[in-house]
Amino acid sequence: MRTNLLRLCLFAALVPAPALAGDDWVPPVKDPLVLKECGACHMAFQPAFLPARSWNRMMDELADHFGEDASLPADKVQAIRATLTANAGDVVGQGRARKYMQWVAPNGTPQRITENPDFERKHRKISDRTWKDPKVVTRSNCPACHRGADQGYYEDD
Repeated sequence: MRTNLLRLCLFAALVPAPALAGDDWVPPVKDPLVLKECGACHMAFQPAFLPARSWNRMMDELADHFGEDASLPADKVQAIRATLTANAGDVVGQGRARKYMQWVAPNGTPQRITENPDFERKHRKISDRTWKDPKVVTRSNCPACHRGADQGYYEDD
C-alpha cells in the first residue's frame, strides 16, 4: 500500500494539475487584456471552446457582437485575437476542448459555445426553470452553475 501511495504522489508531482482535472477542464484565460475587455460584459470564455477561425470571425465582427457594438482600437483587437487564436480548441485540444472540437465542422466557424452538441449533451437534463432563474438568465452564464468556470473547471457543481 505504501508503494502505491508513493507512486501516486510521484505521478501527481510529475503530471500538471490540469491534466489530472480530466475532461471537464480547459486552460483558463490569463491574459489581462482579454480578461478586461471581454470580461467587462461577460465571462471571458476560454479560447479552447472554439476553433481559431471562429475567434478570427468574432474579432472581425465586433461592431455587431451578438447585437452589441464591442468595437475596440486596432491594437487591442490584434492583441486579443493573438491570444484567442493561439489558445483555440483546434490548437490546444486539451480536456473539454477536445470533445467540443469533435463536433465542429471542418470549415465551420461556430460563434456560440452553447450551441455545440457537446454543451447540449452535458446540459440536456437542466430544466427550463433553472435556465430562467434570475441568477442564471442565459446559457452562457457559466459561473452561475460552475464555480470554477473562470479557472477552466466545469465539473458538475
